[in-house]
Amino acid sequence: MLLPVLLAVAGLAVDMGNMYVTHTRLQAAVDAGALAGSLELPYDPDLSKGRVEQAVTDMIHTNLPEAVVQSVTPGTEVRSVVVSAKVEVKLLVMRFLHLADQWVEARAAAGFNKLEVVFVIDNSGSMSGTPINLVKEASIGLTDLLIPDGQHPDTKVGLVAFRGKVRIGDDVDGLEAGCRNADGSVNNGIHEDFMSMYWALPYYYRNQISLDTCSSIPESRPLSQDKDAIITAINSQTATGSASGTIIPEGIKWARHMLTPEAPYTEGGDRKDFRKIMIVLTDGDNEDGECGGAYRAYYRPNSYWTNAYFGMGRDDAHCNDGGVLNQDMLTQAQLAKDAGVEIFAIRFGSSDNTDIALMQQIASSKPGTNDHYFDAPSVYDIPDVFKKIGKQLGWRLLN
Repeated sequence: MLLPVLLAVAGLAVDMGNMYVTHTRLQAAVDAGALAGSLELPYDPDLSKGRVEQAVTDMIHTNLPEAVVQSVTPGTEVRSVVVSAKVEVKLLVMRFLHLADQWVEARAAAGFNKLEVVFVIDNSGSMSGTPINLVKEASIGLTDLLIPDGQHPDTKVGLVAFRGKVRIGDDVDGLEAGCRNADGSVNNGIHEDFMSMYWALPYYYRNQISLDTCSSIPESRPLSQDKDAIITAINSQTATGSASGTIIPEGIKWARHMLTPEAPYTEGGDRKDFRKIMIVLTDGDNEDGECGGAYRAYYRPNSYWTNAYFGMGRDDAHCNDGGVLNQDMLTQAQLAKDAGVEIFAIRFGSSDNTDIALMQQIASSKPGTNDHYFDAPSVYDIPDVFKKIGKQLGWRLLN
């Protein structure tokens, strides 16, 4: 008399276990499908071109061929995709009790959410014209992806434009608005200790030196959800004016300040809640006029002596022979990573091995890869590089 009961219990245990395993496989396939779909959002942001749906379907069927994709729709989160699928579970034992086969379902969402992104853009003179214009276009395109018109995602964007130093606005660090030296002090052009050297130069050399190399540098824009203000800041970049030098560590340092919630900037959220992104683009290595190369100035002082290191009274902080500037670049990048910041590094133009190695080192690439480092030999490679970064920013499951 107990035998049918025991068989029913055993059958239920076997089939329930089968349903649990199948659901686990289906959920993993749907998660992978949602993530694959989110990678196509930079190219199909409204899911109107079929790219997102195709990527979702292909990924789910690769992981679980018998699954049935029920829907691929825009999510309630800005720039997200919601995926649902089901799969039939064939009952092994319970069918003898005339119970029908069962379906299990799974759902997942992925996309852009809780991002804080700071563009760190080289504004030295060699970037003027087409390069800076294409960088602006690509930056605005990525901003539009993150903050669509008429919507209010939990995402913020900022900008640090750098040359030989960085320009800071009012009410940031308790000092007057203007450019900063590497030690955080106000940059007043050529340091007073070097002015006697300036006056000792022949007039035709002094005439080539601008004592104001700050006002032509765009002011840094802290993290904000105000899309119009962000785009205005991006468009303020021209890479023209009298500022000289390329001091990459200063750009990285001030971007880190923006992305962390502690002063001097306090707009950043908690690292547990936000994915923090720094996108660093430069067309040259660190350059202060003492590093050699085509841009070296052979008279001393010169316009380079208004940068963030000379400006605080140092004349021994150069980049040659593995010097201070290159090391400080690596140090600042590591401080950012320690604070939970991901760094995407873009090397634009022709590069030597030292330049490439430095940019690869600062990038937050997975071990054994260069997935956060990008090479853009031509100005026309820049827009595509920003889209590739956009794809990686969408690689996130949403609750």
